[in-house]
Amino acid sequence: AFVTLATNDTYALGCLVLANSIRQTKTTRKLVVMLTDGVTSSMRHQLERVFDVLYDVDLLDSRDSCNLALLGRPDLSCTFTKLHCWKLTQFDKAVFLDADTLVLQGVDELFDREELSASPDAGWPDCFNSGVFVFKPSEETYAALRDFALAQGSFDGGDQGLLNLFFRDWATKDIARHLPFIYNVVSQAFYSYLPAFTQFKNDIKIVHFIGQVKPWHHSFNTITGQVQLLPGTGHDQNFLQLWWNLFIKHVQPALDPTVGGLVGELASLQIKSGGPSVVFLDDSDRRLAWERGQMDYMGVDSFENIQRKLDSKIEDRS
Repeated sequence: AFVTLATNDTYALGCLVLANSIRQTKTTRKLVVMLTDGVTSSMRHQLERVFDVLYDVDLLDSRDSCNLALLGRPDLSCTFTKLHCWKLTQFDKAVFLDADTLVLQGVDELFDREELSASPDAGWPDCFNSGVFVFKPSEETYAALRDFALAQGSFDGGDQGLLNLFFRDWATKDIARHLPFIYNVVSQAFYSYLPAFTQFKNDIKIVHFIGQVKPWHHSFNTITGQVQLLPGTGHDQNFLQLWWNLFIKHVQPALDPTVGGLVGELASLQIKSGGPSVVFLDDSDRRLAWERGQMDYMGVDSFENIQRKLDSKIEDRS
């Protein structure tokens, strides 16, 4: 089975696009999404449309704020919940994919690999990136991972640090468990080694939109149907467009506009309505974007919108 995880409605959006990207490859494998109670019933109904199995899990928290702060990603504390995938013992073998990945070509051949197979991490290639990995579900492995997490923790506060410590011989034991990079091409690779990206772009099978800003945060022009890249995010324009094309075609029309937050905003998009492009960032993400100099001057952060917001606040106080 292909397995992913949604801890809230926002990441459920990523799961929906991911599932549709896998379906397009005509896979013969089952699709499984693990859910926490942070996913609303409305989004559960949407996930039921494309996933074969919905598997409820409890939220696990690394509680390692120090190391997570070093990564600049306090939101990663809940990623330990990913460990629940080892409890899916109704499957002999499975491939885990993060909700911010996108499958471009068929990858069923991954099921010929053994546990733990994964691609090198672009930042430290002696570690694997845990956004895509092949594993063998096992209650024993789950218990060992849980005990290891409690005893040893993680060097980065997230699941990647934990899994690299647990499968510590990955770098040297068996080259067959090193997946080619094309199975987990992370965003900064587009810039760190542009000649290779240009040469092998057509071979890429899975794209991983790592970082704080996800595909659903970028601007989308409802007139042209084009995504507008936020600067400094490291994401590739063409792959972002593929993500949004799938979202607009398969996901957005079925979203419930009465749901709050980002999902409700995206559900209310009027395609080709002549309206302006919109950036979808919650308050914390928008604040981070501003601090990094990633203002959307043509969209939500335009002078007109800022002035309108200020005027409304002044009127409220008066």
